Amino acid sequence: MPATTPRESHTTDLDAVAALAARHGVPIEDALLIAINLHGISSPLNRHRARVLVRLASAPTVPWQVIVPLNASASPFVLDQDTLLLGGIAVATVTRVDADEAVGGYFRNNGRAATLNPNARSRCVGCAFCPNTLEAAADPRLSEQRAVRELLDAMAHQHPASTLTGLEEVTVSTGCFEREQAAVDHLSNLRAVLTDADITAWIGFLTSVLRTQPAFDTLARTAGPFVLRMTAECFTRRDLLLKASKAELTRTQMPRVLRRAIRAGHDASFTYIVGLDDLAAMEGGVRDLAPHVTEFPNLQVYQAHNRIMAGLRTPGATDLAFYLQARAVLEDILGPTGLRPQAWECYRPLWHFTFGPENLVPA
Repeated sequence: MPATTPRESHTTDLDAVAALAARHGVPIEDALLIAINLHGISSPLNRHRARVLVRLASAPTVPWQVIVPLNASASPFVLDQDTLLLGGIAVATVTRVDADEAVGGYFRNNGRAATLNPNARSRCVGCAFCPNTLEAAADPRLSEQRAVRELLDAMAHQHPASTLTGLEEVTVSTGCFEREQAAVDHLSNLRAVLTDADITAWIGFLTSVLRTQPAFDTLARTAGPFVLRMTAECFTRRDLLLKASKAELTRTQMPRVLRRAIRAGHDASFTYIVGLDDLAAMEGGVRDLAPHVTEFPNLQVYQAHNRIMAGLRTPGATDLAFYLQARAVLEDILGPTGLRPQAWECYRPLWHFTFGPENLVPA
């Protein structure tokens, strides 16, 4: 049965979150973390976006990193020193706050993965919902192998092991490659640099510009092992919400692109922002893509960093209930694939402690 938009149910206090969680069969811990991502945090810190490490009062042994605005004055979550309050009740402890600047690279998954921004991610503009233009920028364009090598050398000094040879994935995260050939050339050069440094990690690429079979075939020869993380983002209003180079990738083309990547021997997945489409459009689009992925897609809670961004939400998506219903719909679609979300791959996920009846966090 097609999904319907839930009736509004506002996140105002812990009892309201607990009631919604029970109604949807979701642990209250997951509901709280989704709500923090949805609403952001009201705090004295005037930051559009920050990396925040939180430990829930009900599960303090497991730290979670969220990336949220800390100037969300209307949020029901209030930061008082290191305590996060909901309706005056302490629900979490904040143990670390870092500015979420656009930098050349950083580590994830306890140092086993690295994200690179080699093509000036902060200068990528055009998608109406993207907060990149709100960030401080320290991520220059790296157009030569020498520049990429220097970035990796600098990151090696920051790594706990003082080497990058143990990396399992290097993800290129930038929307500034507007031509397919430019992206292919850069990824091929990146593999050459990684090989010279004895780094055998997979290369992951978040993009909508890789589309043709010849491009994927070339990458199989020059950049593998490789995983395509196709930036779908939304299925409706694409001409309104996305910059032109992304909007040109149509919904009907998306499954073909994933199949082409797999046909060339690559892994494939996609990114999608929950809250831009209504639930029926989300369900239809994800059902079309699900048979053509080899890794769990990156499904993110939509965050609004200002009033203009807030106006882009689909009706009903201001409320936690929308995301809990979306979570159930997506579990129904993706559960049979056997793929499961990995906490380090998404900082705004719909899943934290559980996926359906399955535990994601070891006891």
